[in-house]
Amino acid sequence: MEAFPAYFPLAGRTVVLAGSGPPAEAKARLLVGSPAAIKRLAAPQAFDAAAYAGAAIAFVAGEDEGFRQAAAAAARAAHVPVNVVDHPDLSDFYSPAIVDRGQVVVAIGTAGASPMLAAMLRTDIEALVPEGTGRVAELLKLYRTQVRQAFPEFHHQRAFLREVLSGPPAVAALVGDMEEAGRLLREALGQGISGLGAVRFVAGRGPADLLTIRAARVLAAADILVADPQADPQVVALVRRDAERLAPHEAPPQRLIELAAEGHRVVRLIVGAPRAADIKALTTAGVRVDVLLAAPGT
Repeated sequence: MEAFPAYFPLAGRTVVLAGSGPPAEAKARLLVGSPAAIKRLAAPQAFDAAAYAGAAIAFVAGEDEGFRQAAAAAARAAHVPVNVVDHPDLSDFYSPAIVDRGQVVVAIGTAGASPMLAAMLRTDIEALVPEGTGRVAELLKLYRTQVRQAFPEFHHQRAFLREVLSGPPAVAALVGDMEEAGRLLREALGQGISGLGAVRFVAGRGPADLLTIRAARVLAAADILVADPQADPQVVALVRRDAERLAPHEAPPQRLIELAAEGHRVVRLIVGAPRAADIKALTTAGVRVDVLLAAPGT
């Protein structure tokens, strides 16, 4: 990872835009609708560090090299991170291609190497992220405290939120009926978490591109990973970094049953066939078990 992605909160903050011309106007359009106050600067004010005081971030755009360098220097003198449009060598941060869905913002960056590639990827991602996605995030934000109070254990919170995000509350928010979405979420809070967790056996020999899409999604959603030592590192890398890791000897069938009963989604990453005795012990205990191997024909 050549550059670390980060988000700057904009509510109640000031964003400075120094310069003019098409690049500056493009940045101005990007910021339309944001909760930040947009401060436009031109020469000579753009060269005064005091004009940037208290800003969250600054953008500099201009055809004149002297203007770009002087304005960027003024922003840094005010301890404000600055992006000089199309000049990563003068910038403290890179401006990504953005998919804006309100509370949900997807940023695609190439560390300044290829803005055109980032823009192309943005077009692909926009088709996958519905317009109402931000309303779903807003719904969960409104009920964050109630969810934490109802489910003090973090893994129970995750299990509940998974159900909400794939259920009626999220659907109602997506179509814009926030009142109904709130009612359905409150109803779900009263019902609690339904069912047990699950244990999913996933082929871990690799390479990663032989995994089915479903298997890749299961890995990304795992709460706990139990991986054979010979598992392909690229397959292991598909698991969330904050998922708990257990060694195989720490997770015999009885332990897996206990974890599933607590609502955890456990992935057992194997390089061979699952043991029939393990499958029988889990299913006899009422645990949901899935076996996800390589895609057919691979």
